Amino acid sequence: GAVLFSGVLPWFHQTFQHAAGMSVWAEAGFLVAAGMLLAAADLPFEWHAQFHLEERFGFNTTTARTWWLDRAKGLGLALALGYPLLILILKLVGWLGAAWWFWAWVCLAVFQMVMMLAAPVLILPLFNKFTPLPPGELRDGLLALGQRAGFRARDIQVMDGSKRSRHSNAFFTGLGRFRKIVLFDTLVQQLDRGELESVLAHEIGHYKKGHVPKTIALSLGGGLLAFYVIALLAGQAWFMGAYGFSPREMAPALLLFALLSGVVTVWLSPLFHGLSRLYEYEADAFAAGLTRQRQPLIGALRKLNEKN
Repeated sequence: GAVLFSGVLPWFHQTFQHAAGMSVWAEAGFLVAAGMLLAAADLPFEWHAQFHLEERFGFNTTTARTWWLDRAKGLGLALALGYPLLILILKLVGWLGAAWWFWAWVCLAVFQMVMMLAAPVLILPLFNKFTPLPPGELRDGLLALGQRAGFRARDIQVMDGSKRSRHSNAFFTGLGRFRKIVLFDTLVQQLDRGELESVLAHEIGHYKKGHVPKTIALSLGGGLLAFYVIALLAGQAWFMGAYGFSPREMAPALLLFALLSGVVTVWLSPLFHGLSRLYEYEADAFAAGLTRQRQPLIGALRKLNEKN
């Protein structure tokens, strides 16, 4: 609220224009700079959550050096990936006129699909170390479980999650033959073989029940609606003027939407959480059916609840 109604945003926008000009490159730079400043304001809260709250309950294992490196890498990725994408979106406004919002959404959708393939190979290894699960009964059992479910994975890898936290998780990344199963090293330490198989069966359940494409479709649908609303509000003098901007200033319109969207999405969060809960129940039921055992899944869920 203070940022939105204090007049600091139009002041910063004008100051940035005086210094960098009014080109698309400069407007994209304004968005990146504004995002960096807003993120910097959150750093004390993130530090408190990591080094005080997590520490208090015995979960934190990260160091100050790792914490700062994570944020430096995140900033580098934002500049390398986000800045060019913003330039493209802003250029579409000039190239396509009123239809810009649809093609901006198409570009964003393609970008997201590409990132789903590239992130496991190019981005995740920047933050964590991934090592193949050693040959043995556990690896053989997990691969056999996947084959029994019709879920073929290229590899099973262990991620050094303990580098930052004692929390544990499991997930799969990639698409098609590039799919990989990833287990946190903390998960391997906390659960026995039967429980690990149940957790993997749960993750396979998400895949077999189509939860991933459904979630992606919901996200893409929300993105399409968001771009349409941005295009609509950007031309409204009552909306842009309320925050000190002129109509058709597209970079400020994008920033305002990013800051204000939470006012709407917070009311939708019960629906999203309800859908997520339904997916989790379906994955649990699938896991119990696939393993033909309930107790390992019950034990895994109890341990995960306790350890997390």
